[in-house]
Amino acid sequence: MEGVRKHYGILLASLAIIAAALPCCSSQTTRRFQFNVEWKQVTRLCTTKQLLMVNGQYPGPTIAVHEGDNVEINVKNQIAQNTTLHWHGVRQLRTGWADGPAYVTQCPIRGGQSYTYKFTVTGQRGTLLWHAHYAWQRASVYGAFIIYPRIPYPFSHPIQAEIPIIFGEWWNGDPDEVENRMMLTGAGPDSSNAYTINGLPGPLYPCSNQDTYIQTVEYGKTYMLRIINAALADELFFAIAKHTLTVVEVDAVYTKPFATTSIMIAPGQTTTVLMTANQVPDFTGMFVMAARPYLTSVFPFNNSTTIGFLRYKNARTWKGKSPVDPSSLRLHNLPAMEDTAFATKFSDKIKSLASPQYPCNVPKTIDKRVITTISLNLQDCPENKTCLGLKGKSFFASMNNQSFVRPSISILESYYKNLTTSSFSSDFPQKPPNNFDYTGGHPLTQNMNTKFGTKLLVLPYGTNIEIVLQDTSFLNLENHPIHVHGHNFFIVGSGFGNFNEARDPKRYNLVDPPERNTVAVPSGGWAAIRIKADNPGVWFVHCHLEQHTSWGLATGFIVQNGQGPSQSLLPPPHDLPSC
Repeated sequence: MEGVRKHYGILLASLAIIAAALPCCSSQTTRRFQFNVEWKQVTRLCTTKQLLMVNGQYPGPTIAVHEGDNVEINVKNQIAQNTTLHWHGVRQLRTGWADGPAYVTQCPIRGGQSYTYKFTVTGQRGTLLWHAHYAWQRASVYGAFIIYPRIPYPFSHPIQAEIPIIFGEWWNGDPDEVENRMMLTGAGPDSSNAYTINGLPGPLYPCSNQDTYIQTVEYGKTYMLRIINAALADELFFAIAKHTLTVVEVDAVYTKPFATTSIMIAPGQTTTVLMTANQVPDFTGMFVMAARPYLTSVFPFNNSTTIGFLRYKNARTWKGKSPVDPSSLRLHNLPAMEDTAFATKFSDKIKSLASPQYPCNVPKTIDKRVITTISLNLQDCPENKTCLGLKGKSFFASMNNQSFVRPSISILESYYKNLTTSSFSSDFPQKPPNNFDYTGGHPLTQNMNTKFGTKLLVLPYGTNIEIVLQDTSFLNLENHPIHVHGHNFFIVGSGFGNFNEARDPKRYNLVDPPERNTVAVPSGGWAAIRIKADNPGVWFVHCHLEQHTSWGLATGFIVQNGQGPSQSLLPPPHDLPSC
């Protein structure tokens, strides 16, 4: 494996270590970053193409800050197309203008223009991510967002190094063209050509022996792996051969530690684990690390596997060319692609730390319960048009049979300025329009047409809201990662089949439920999340499978101002982009 591209992992780890060593000053410390969005030539899988990236890096640069820091990120758009960036999981308290989803909280940054995202990281510490939030640009525009705590970690293991592990997807073509063709024809999207670990696909793909991620470790040392799923379209399983992973944090929230042989991680989720290098390697000195999809969809998908290697420092290794045949590697610990039992068991183990220092502030009572179906849809083809979806129709997606349409101006700006426009309405249905067997119906014989619009919920400041996310059997049962902007939430319950409002809340976990920003709604099941709506602004709620968001599997909610300036949205910045 001589000459393998392993420098990116070393660079990321070094950046994290340097940031951790930075002096942690007062809460008024300001960290400034310059991000240039640009095209650069990259070669992967025998294909050389122009790839969209930030500062010429793929994945993009790591943002490392401390809890309580003020953050300023100047984004200069050096391409002809529009762009925006989103700081995924950062709560953006009163600073919704910096959240990033195009036409929801801001108009896009036009070619040649700049915008400075300004916000404060308050009450958060751990692993998050950042990514583009315009069209399918996050296929290559993403990176780690690490928030270091001001006090020691709540676990005693000495950490040798902190290592970001970022999963992504690679297309030989242009991902934006995949979306454009999908929306124009009504067909399903083309699958990616490879999965990547820190931008590198690994030796199981063509022309990729030299594009393999390798992380060097020392025997007996413990490492923190900050694992991020930045893939566009797939939940992933991940494991390291013969090594145990101890989960200590998800979505920048500490958890009760638990050991596992592998993890399941949905797009938009992060999982921080501790790994001790305590195994004896063979003559190669290496162990395989691997990620492959968790399959719950009948749609065509990328069923490949990306691998990298854990290399033990000073191990007695083969001196010549590596005898490892990648095609014959045993992927130890890695679940089968359809292993829903493992995915469920893993998710059920995740509990909030719920300590005196890090309490679990789950709302014990609620002011409102919203039940929403999550559906794929098959829309009748308009007259005089040819549609290439199933049965000559078009694929769409919806929540409570409402397919979200982004307006031509920013919703947040329209709301803040009280503009009399038709850009949105406040009548998102709070229950499904019709009761039926959501998960047991025939996937093709039901009426699957949806309605289109920009319907939101409006919540008074401080509302305790419960949202029940119900999967449906329209087209197929599927696991959906639903991301909520501007707020963390508590997953108080989940299950398979149809949510029963009389029975299921009685078995909710209101003691130590996991606190997250992205929930993987079980395939053929439901998840109930509770949110304290205490962040004024407009907040996007959407599936983090990018094709589903393009099809309209999204909504949003407005949190009204509370009492006084501390409970009110700040005014828009002077450089806010215009539409």
